[in-house]
Amino acid sequence: MIDDFEAKGKRKKLVEELRQKGITDEEVLRAINIVPRHIFMDPAFLIHAYVDKAFPISSGQTISQPYTVAVQTSLLQVKMRDKILEIGTGSGYQAAILAEMGARVFTIERFRELYLRAQQTLSSLGYSADFFYGDGHAGQPKYGPFDGIIITAAIKEVPDALLKQLKIGGRLVVPLGDNSTQVMTLVLREGEENFKYSSHGYFVFVPMLKGTVNDN
Repeated sequence: MIDDFEAKGKRKKLVEELRQKGITDEEVLRAINIVPRHIFMDPAFLIHAYVDKAFPISSGQTISQPYTVAVQTSLLQVKMRDKILEIGTGSGYQAAILAEMGARVFTIERFRELYLRAQQTLSSLGYSADFFYGDGHAGQPKYGPFDGIIITAAIKEVPDALLKQLKIGGRLVVPLGDNSTQVMTLVLREGEENFKYSSHGYFVFVPMLKGTVNDN
C-alpha cells in the first residue's frame, strides 16, 4: 500500500479540520499530517481513512477518531525522547504518531493478531517501538518510570500499578467511565502519593479488558 498525493492532500484537509475543532499543538498536527492513517486500516475503509471518525479494525477493536488521537496526544505534552507507555496498541496508529514526535514508545496489546500486525505496519513505515503482548493493567514496570502513559480503552479506575510507573511530573491520559461514555482524564503525578486529576471532554472507547487473546 502506497502513500500517494491524494492521501497526502486528504491528510492536510484533516489537519485543518482538527485545527477548527480546537487542536492547537503544532507538533501533534505535524505528526498527523505525516503518518499515513490509511495504512493502518482495512482496505475496505480506505475511502474513509481521512474522515474524522473511528473505524473498525480486526479483533472487534477500532482505530480511534483522529480528533481523539489528537486530544490524547496533546494532553501528554510529548517531548523528544520521552518514554511513553501505551496501553492498547490496536492498529498501531497512535504508537506511530508518538514515534513520529520523537518519543520512545512502549506499547502493550492483549490481542495477539493486533500485536503482530502493528509491529509489521510500524516497521514498514520506518518507526520503531517496543511491543509487548500482554495484559495492560500491569504495565511494564521493568522499563519505567515513564514520562507519559496513554490508555486507549475505557476503564473505570486507573490501576495502581500504572500510577506507580508514572514519573513524578509525568502525565497519564485515560478515558475514565463506564462502557457507554467516558471522560477524558489527565492525571498529573505531583508527588510520591499525590495525583491531580482534570477532565477534558466526553469520548467513547472500547472497554479495557483483562487477560490476553490468542486469535491467530
